[in-house]
Amino acid sequence: MPTLVEEGRYRLLIDAITDYAIFMLGPGGEATSWNLGAARALGYAPQEILGQDWARFHTPGARAAGAPERALASAAESGRFACEGPVVRKNGSTFWAHMSIEAVPAPDGTGAGAPGGFAVVIRDLSEQHAAEESLKRSEAQFRLLVQGVTDYAIFMLDPDGRVASWNAGAQRIKGYAPEEIIGEHFSRFYTEADRAAGVPFQGLDTARREGRWESEGRRVRQDGSTFWAHVVIDAIFDDAGQVIGFAKITRDISERREAQLALESAREALFQAQKVEALGQLTGGVAHDFNNLLMAALGSVELLRKRMPADPRLALLVDQVELAIQRGAALTERMLTFAKGQQLTIEPLDLAALLRGLHPFLQRSIGPRVRVTTRIPAELAPGLSDANQLESAILNLVLNARDAMNGVGEVVIAARSEPLAAPDIRSAPGAYVVLSVSDAGEGMDAVTLARATEPFFSTKGVGKGTGLGLSMVQGLAAQSGGVLALASEKGRGTSVEIWLRQADRAPAEPHARNGRKVADRRLVVLLVDDDGLVLTNTAALLEDLGHFVVATTSAAEALDALEVHPDIDVVVTDQAMPQMTGSELARRVGERRPGLPIVLATGFADPDAEKSRLPRLKKPFTQEQLREALMRANAART
Repeated sequence: MPTLVEEGRYRLLIDAITDYAIFMLGPGGEATSWNLGAARALGYAPQEILGQDWARFHTPGARAAGAPERALASAAESGRFACEGPVVRKNGSTFWAHMSIEAVPAPDGTGAGAPGGFAVVIRDLSEQHAAEESLKRSEAQFRLLVQGVTDYAIFMLDPDGRVASWNAGAQRIKGYAPEEIIGEHFSRFYTEADRAAGVPFQGLDTARREGRWESEGRRVRQDGSTFWAHVVIDAIFDDAGQVIGFAKITRDISERREAQLALESAREALFQAQKVEALGQLTGGVAHDFNNLLMAALGSVELLRKRMPADPRLALLVDQVELAIQRGAALTERMLTFAKGQQLTIEPLDLAALLRGLHPFLQRSIGPRVRVTTRIPAELAPGLSDANQLESAILNLVLNARDAMNGVGEVVIAARSEPLAAPDIRSAPGAYVVLSVSDAGEGMDAVTLARATEPFFSTKGVGKGTGLGLSMVQGLAAQSGGVLALASEKGRGTSVEIWLRQADRAPAEPHARNGRKVADRRLVVLLVDDDGLVLTNTAALLEDLGHFVVATTSAAEALDALEVHPDIDVVVTDQAMPQMTGSELARRVGERRPGLPIVLATGFADPDAEKSRLPRLKKPFTQEQLREALMRANAART
């Protein structure tokens, strides 16, 4: 039994403790002692609380429920009782506390029966409790946040890769309800090829080693469809550094990837377009120079035909040379059309007359083993196009048909009026005239047919085709306001249709009578061309027609000649010349000699020449075309 001195020391020790409220209760629950910690925590001075019922430290609800009495009864029965809960201070405020009650034996020391009182220790847990509550609220908010996200699949994996949680975004993106996927291995989200390659397990291993794994790839939904995903897996470690799971975030980036692929495709298309544009400029320049060479050759052949002896063998050779020149001219037209350097003259055309007049030339061009058959109705409406370009297009289609039949068979050229709209939603509604070229050759499969009009795409062998033919015909149809329609089947031939807008007026007469009279008389022609071969050859053609020629090699020289020769009747000038173009020369001539007829000779489109609206002579031209150009120019003046 402690002595009075020891009891005094214990009392001093207890009174000195301020972090804990330590006090004694009598058997009925009245306070019998009170330390400084109790005074600080609960707010009562000893004289205010000694002898008072300890029930006042409990909330009204706890008192109404009998909590103070049950606590003492439990301590009396088992010797000890502990709990956590709110405690009421003197001023009515509460704090969260841990309360420990121990039964104190009766003074007789027997330990039997009711205890002699209770020792109570109360510790203020307000800060700890607030921190725990804050953590719980934070966890609840985070859980609500994760569950509320629908744009991202956010879920947990256990250390083996099985799904441990599942948010609404995961359900929306992947299609599984929580009860369908929790506990399943996450590898089911990968394609069979990725699973066979071990991609899911490689991802987990990387996350274990490095803490994180990030990738993009194809993922599988519950319905078997796939989407392009951006995936991040983060490893979760415990305090000992052991992996206890993984956090996985998946985002559906299919739209972004498609946009990126579309952008890359557009960039590639732009790059290809720039290359094609550069190639077109080069092609245009080459074709322009080639036209001048053909011009010189064609004129010389025509003059040679007139002056050579009547020898059938020589005539055959000259025919072959002329045919080669005409095919070369057709090739340059394709090149200029590809280079957008060939300007079309869209006008009403008598298509029936054009096809009938073209038939003999087509038959000669493709050889005796291929028969060209025309099927043209008696009444065929006029169509809108460029006559020279249309003839070149039909020649190109006939040659293609011959090659498709290996040089043996029948090519059918047909025409019809079509009151319906063209078979292309981009073309304007209205009446059309349809020209078609059909063969019974090898035909094209669907893949080849889809690419048939691409520039430089050819089904012919190396050196046997430029791949510009059909693209040129398509361009002609489009510039004429119509469309090109292809129909073909492997082994069953090909049919190419050119849909041309029907003209609302009749074609003009090819030549005016007064123009023919003017052209038949002797003219003084001022000829201008910077190419010596073309200049000499054209001068020879004019002189053969009976005209007097003043030949000059530049625009400046031509202006000087205009002053020296006041009797000049007409000017024939090249358009593409250094220092001063033909159209610029025409303006200068008009200032000095208003009304003087001027003809522009060119094989390459020039916007400045278009604005001038002068009669044009397309290179390479024949002597007859030169004669007709002089007629038109003089007819315009008269």
